[in-house]
Amino acid sequence: MNNYRKLTQEEIMVLEANSCWAEDWNRVEVAERFKPYSFHRVMFYGDIRLGEFEKQVEVSAGFTKHSGINDATLRNVTVGNDCLIEKIGNFINNYTIGNDCYISNICTMETTEGATYGEGHMVSVLNEMGDGNVILFNELNSQLAAFMVKHFNDQQLKKAIHLMVNEEIKLDTPDQGTIGNNVKIINTKEITNTVIKDDCEISGASRLSDCTIMSSKDASVYIGTGVICENSIISNGCSITNSVKMQDCFVGEACQITNGFTAEASLFFANSYMANGEACAAFCGPFSASHHKSSLLIGGEFSFYNAGSNTNFSNHAYKMGPMHYGTLERGTKTASGAYVLMPAKIGAFSVCFGKLMNHPDMRCLPFAYLMAYGETMYIVPGRNITTVGLYRDIKKWPKRDKRAASSKKSIINFDWLSPFTVGEIIEGKKILEALRQAGGDNVSSYNYHEYIINASSLRKGIKYYDIALRIYLGAVLKRAVKEGFLQKPTSEIGLGKWNDLSGLLLPASEEERLINDIKNGDIDSVKGIIDRFVEINEHFREYQWTWTYNIILDYYGLTEITQKDLEFIHEDYRQARRAWIAEIRKDAEKEFAMGDVEQEVFDNFISQLDHEIDYED
Repeated sequence: MNNYRKLTQEEIMVLEANSCWAEDWNRVEVAERFKPYSFHRVMFYGDIRLGEFEKQVEVSAGFTKHSGINDATLRNVTVGNDCLIEKIGNFINNYTIGNDCYISNICTMETTEGATYGEGHMVSVLNEMGDGNVILFNELNSQLAAFMVKHFNDQQLKKAIHLMVNEEIKLDTPDQGTIGNNVKIINTKEITNTVIKDDCEISGASRLSDCTIMSSKDASVYIGTGVICENSIISNGCSITNSVKMQDCFVGEACQITNGFTAEASLFFANSYMANGEACAAFCGPFSASHHKSSLLIGGEFSFYNAGSNTNFSNHAYKMGPMHYGTLERGTKTASGAYVLMPAKIGAFSVCFGKLMNHPDMRCLPFAYLMAYGETMYIVPGRNITTVGLYRDIKKWPKRDKRAASSKKSIINFDWLSPFTVGEIIEGKKILEALRQAGGDNVSSYNYHEYIINASSLRKGIKYYDIALRIYLGAVLKRAVKEGFLQKPTSEIGLGKWNDLSGLLLPASEEERLINDIKNGDIDSVKGIIDRFVEINEHFREYQWTWTYNIILDYYGLTEITQKDLEFIHEDYRQARRAWIAEIRKDAEKEFAMGDVEQEVFDNFISQLDHEIDYED
């Protein structure tokens, strides 16, 4: 931090000789080693503080200019060391600028009275016409946002959270707009009431108004040409480019939003990718993707999701090539609780997980397809378990986490089989078995409410669910042996229903405990809530074992797990995995036979499947 002094008379004379002017030179303070020679045609109003200007600044690759200020009007501005500020068309007013910044060819940069910098805005997601249910602020992550939305109707809880968030905002809000260190802002028209953190680059943006950009050295943010961003927060590692228009939004870590995408009152978290289309009142959890102009994400909750296209009906069941973006794993739902099933394919082809859209209160069959022929809807239960697409998803999601280690606010559990999904599998298997028992084996199809399940699909669905269940039980048991917690669980935390809180898999009992602790005051800060999410995630394997242990006993009809049982269950796990891989191989061969995949790609994929045997033990 600089120590400041008044200008000397000699320094004032040099500045005036360089066509600089001050409303009152006594209100201009400078660093101890300040030199006035790099200032030309600058007008100073109000209180000004200037650092040292000794270094060269790189303005383009291989092209450097001396730091300084040229052709600018400043009012109530502090400028750090070794910045280059030039070609300011209008003025910079009420701003604090850090060290080593390059600001050139901008029109206006200003802080006005009552600026919030995008924090404290209440937005309504899932229900675009409803009351606001999420408060935008810097420390928001996918878990806290999902928690706010899910428990919006709990007035006591909502009030307590709002008080915590508002207190957090008060402590964090600066007196005027700030620009961090090593920030580059060029060819940009307007920046108003915006906080820009370290190492951010803004090039050609049209307007940033009431925003906070959470950039850092290891997770810098880039804002590109034509971007208009209002009342929004952009997190570390993001890229917002090519005429994006965004209002009242939160963009989480390492998200990419590009190519004219428009968004209003929406949330995007952790590695989401949005291009060309629109979002309104959308909750886009980790790894949400939308690529097409025809895609409108509205009033839905998404994660691990690709919106697809209304125009090409892209089929995510068969995708062996490198451009595959994945199938729906966790589900997407609306405010009513009804699950939206791959919006691009409603009426043609969908992947189903959760509740059926025509029956919000009716359980869907997990990893199922919905297919429509005319007005008749068919369910193919469990089919997605054995597809190339799901197999590739399991492998790819952890590799596609582009967040820096220092900026992973949102928690993401990548387990495709967990107490959350396996609980649904168990219930789905029970539904199918009950349908078969009620209808018998000598029928061509079964009715599930208004939907039809062909007999062959029902039998395969039971088979696929059973394969997945055996794989899960064997994998958890193998981990328990390896990590030394095979004994009977001593805690009941983990028993019962599990939830997915936008990436965090947790027992429903732990979510309820968090609610109670907030209401009774045991947790009284945003940090306390975030820390609890982290704590729950750190105990995931422990809670998972508690849940799984009882499922193992029930599935295999045991009262305890002996060494002989371990050997039998492990062999059953191996056989289930081999059956699963065999089905995926059939799926790959089917895709190859369609002629859409090159021989080399097919051979590499089959080779990968062949190596799955290496992971059995």
